Amino acid sequence: MGLLLPLAGRFGWKGILILLVVLFLLGRGFLSGTSGPSDTETGTGDDDLTSFVGFVLDDSQAYWERNFLKEGRHYQPADLVLFTESTSTRCGYGTAAVGPFYCPNDRKVYIDLDFYRELKERFGAPGDMAQAYVIAHEVGHHVQAQRGLLGEGEGKTSSIATELQADCFAGAWARSTKDRKLLEEGDIEEALGAAAAVGDDTLQRRTQGRVQPETWTHGSSEQRTAWFRRGFESGDPAVCDTSAE
Repeated sequence: MGLLLPLAGRFGWKGILILLVVLFLLGRGFLSGTSGPSDTETGTGDDDLTSFVGFVLDDSQAYWERNFLKEGRHYQPADLVLFTESTSTRCGYGTAAVGPFYCPNDRKVYIDLDFYRELKERFGAPGDMAQAYVIAHEVGHHVQAQRGLLGEGEGKTSSIATELQADCFAGAWARSTKDRKLLEEGDIEEALGAAAAVGDDTLQRRTQGRVQPETWTHGSSEQRTAWFRRGFESGDPAVCDTSAE
């Protein structure tokens, strides 16, 4: 992947996507490394989207590896599983109905590519950076797992605080892409649109016509966009303390 970032810096996200498809067709296999989609169950033929997902996964994990090294820690990459409809995990049986998710028991990120179509067509959040936000959020959970921040009990945070911190972590990674000149005009707006689209209040209003804050698990659209923006504006994961939420 040594040539990818310099070229990406010149051509942006869409250039990355085109480059990855060309390289895939040439049989170069840039995404065959440890953190790429080593387990794939899609059978969809969406090679361009699969390649893009793999790039974002690798790039976000490279960001966290650098961050951990600054702290004198070792980052262990997560694997990616692409699936359709349902799949078995060490956290139980996962289905596409729950959307993308992270399983701390096997330390894998699970994504159904059809979710991206739903994100665009049903939730009105299109764009490459909207897709990238989803992956970076799940990688954020992997970071939490390695820092002992997941689960219940003493010293653990609520479900909402956990999800908002993953949003903030995603924003911090996104800032690194800006600093490396990978972003195009409108990319951050796409990410914010995706964060807003999956806020609990927005989802409840769309599916049941009323909002029930007492049942929230991920936070409101306002909370999710605010924490993503906080991570993005600072570029420092240290600002992502959501324990008060």
